[in-house]
Amino acid sequence: MIEFKPDPVKVKVAREHVAEITADWPIDPDDVGLVTSELVSNAVRHAGTDTIQVDAFSDADDHEGVYVVEVWDADPMRPVAGRPSAESVGGRGLWVVAQVADEWGVRFDHEDGGKVVYAEWVR
Repeated sequence: MIEFKPDPVKVKVAREHVAEITADWPIDPDDVGLVTSELVSNAVRHAGTDTIQVDAFSDADDHEGVYVVEVWDADPMRPVAGRPSAESVGGRGLWVVAQVADEWGVRFDHEDGGKVVYAEWVR
């Protein structure tokens, strides 16, 4: 797990951290990097909290199982996936995550409150 102040420069740091953890996953590393970037960017841009935590883990045995990237922030507001038009400048983050990951969602069970937004791949 990595924790940092919400700064757009940290998106790359988070992506590199997750890339190290997920290097042997049977998931396209570009997909993992894209999802990480989108989830962290959303937390940086919208959460308004002092810190963000990023982690990746798997319960896989011999590459079969669930692979997860998650981002925590202290904001308890549920993110909403937008349906941007072709002319929209932003609002595609969760839509992109939904296209790339098998599933995404939000949990409110973190010990520090707030929310965890996650993406999963099942293999």
